[in-house]
Amino acid sequence: MRFGVNTWVWTSPVTDADIKQLAPHVVKLGFDWIEIPIEGLDDLNWKEAGTIIRDNGLGVSCTGALSPDRDLIHPDPAIRDNAKAYVKSGVDAAQQIGATSFVGPFYSAVGRTWQQTPEEHAQDLDLLVPELKELCAYAADHGVTLCLEALNRFETSFLNLASQVAEVVDRVDSPGCAMMVDTFHMHIEEKNSGDAIRTAGKRLKHVHTCESDRGAPGTGQVHWDLVAKALKDINYDGPVVIESFTAKVKSIARAAAIWRSLAPTQDELASEGVKFLKGLLK
Repeated sequence: MRFGVNTWVWTSPVTDADIKQLAPHVVKLGFDWIEIPIEGLDDLNWKEAGTIIRDNGLGVSCTGALSPDRDLIHPDPAIRDNAKAYVKSGVDAAQQIGATSFVGPFYSAVGRTWQQTPEEHAQDLDLLVPELKELCAYAADHGVTLCLEALNRFETSFLNLASQVAEVVDRVDSPGCAMMVDTFHMHIEEKNSGDAIRTAGKRLKHVHTCESDRGAPGTGQVHWDLVAKALKDINYDGPVVIESFTAKVKSIARAAAIWRSLAPTQDELASEGVKFLKGLLK
C-alpha cells in the first residue's frame, strides 16, 4: 500500500515550479506518492514533472473532473465531444508523467444536478457507456486506467453510490476502466462505507481519503474502522491518497466549498493525516 497526497492541499493549478518544491517536500512529510490534478493541459511540462517525481522516489497518479462545457451525458453532442477530448488529453498527460491511473468523476460536470426519473437515469447510462468504452479503450492503449468516482448529492445527481459506479464499470467491461472511492463522499451518501468498499471489490484501484469536513483523516466523523476492515477484506493494496484543498486558492476553494482553514497549516493537515493512515492501514 502506498500513501499519497494531492497537490490541491497546497495549490491550484500546479506548475513546474510547484513540482520542484512539492516533490521533495511531500517525501519529508512522510508520503511515497503524489497526485497531480490535470486542470489546464498546459500547466505543466508533464515529462519533466514525471522525471522530478521519479527522482524523489514517488509514485504518481493524476486526477481530473468535468466542467460545465465538458459533460459525457449532456444533450449537446459538442459538449460531450469536448469532454472526450479533455479525458483523452488527460490520459496523454498521465502517460507522460508516468501515472497509470487517471481518476475522477468522468461522467457529468461536477456541480450539475437535476431531477431524474428512473427511466431518464437509465437513458443517461445508455448514453454514457459507449462514450466510456471509447475513452477506456484509449486509456488502456496508453497504459492508463480511468478510475470512476461517485460524488455526493450536492456535486452530482447522477452517480452517488459505489453500487452505481460498479454497474457502469461492469457495463464498460474494459481493462482501462476501474473504480475509486472517496471517504468524504461515502460518509455523506453510503449507509455503510465498509459495505461500499466491499461492493467495489476487485474493481477498486484507487482510494481518496479525507475527513467529514474535508480535513485531515482521523480528525472528524468518518468511520475509519469500517474503511480499514473493508480494505483488508478485499485485499486492497493500491494507493491511498489524501485529497483536500487549500482555502487560499479562491477558484478551487469555491469549487470544493472550502470556506475556512481545515487545519492550523496545510503541512499539518498532510503530515497528521498520513501518520493516522499509516497507523490505521499498515
